[in-house]
Amino acid sequence: MDSDALSRVKNLIVPKKIKYPLKIVFISDTHGFHADLNLPTGDMIIHAGDISKRGHLSEVLDFLAWYESLDFKYKIFIAGNHDFFFEESMTEEIERIIPNGIIYLNDTGIDIEGISIWGSPVSPRFFDWAFNRDRGGHIKSHWDLIPNKTDILITHGPPLNILDRTIRGDLVGCEDLTNAVKRINPRVHVFGHIHEAYGVIEQAKTKFINASVLDVKYKLVNPPVELNFNLLS
Repeated sequence: MDSDALSRVKNLIVPKKIKYPLKIVFISDTHGFHADLNLPTGDMIIHAGDISKRGHLSEVLDFLAWYESLDFKYKIFIAGNHDFFFEESMTEEIERIIPNGIIYLNDTGIDIEGISIWGSPVSPRFFDWAFNRDRGGHIKSHWDLIPNKTDILITHGPPLNILDRTIRGDLVGCEDLTNAVKRINPRVHVFGHIHEAYGVIEQAKTKFINASVLDVKYKLVNPPVELNFNLLS
């Protein structure tokens, strides 16, 4: 897949006109329940993957129609391990269905209002889901693409030992992603994937957000995470 082309979605040109702080709303793992969300207002919305149940085109189109209708100036999303359409389809097909004003990132980035944002859908291999990569060199090659100057990092899966504990007590995040975050020191790192680990913590000046809105039983129980982002603070 030509991921470079995905960073040029709709040839988006972003003017620097908004006043800080920028209110950002974070969500993840909606799995087709997006229409039931009670969203707060904001300037930007970021979805950290798993927009669908099984990644069928009909599910993707339903999500995109809903996302397009939202009253946010900027709408960004990545795919997740359930979103097979985005891994199995050609770049041209993906670009064709994404409405104007929606930014899809796949190991790519974009600058908005002076904020450097990078998104990646990959997560450590678990059975045979979409965008799964083997731990070690294979998945590390994706994290090596993340620029050092990244203010907001969006990944589907969590880093190791940060909001990654499963209901069984296992820590399933990616160690190589943890190392990449230490290199980059983003202001914000948002992810999902492990529904039961929803929450927000701050470590070493990075705010980590597990924005999964569904719990482990796929019930819509967690509210979107709101953040006032000030580039200068």
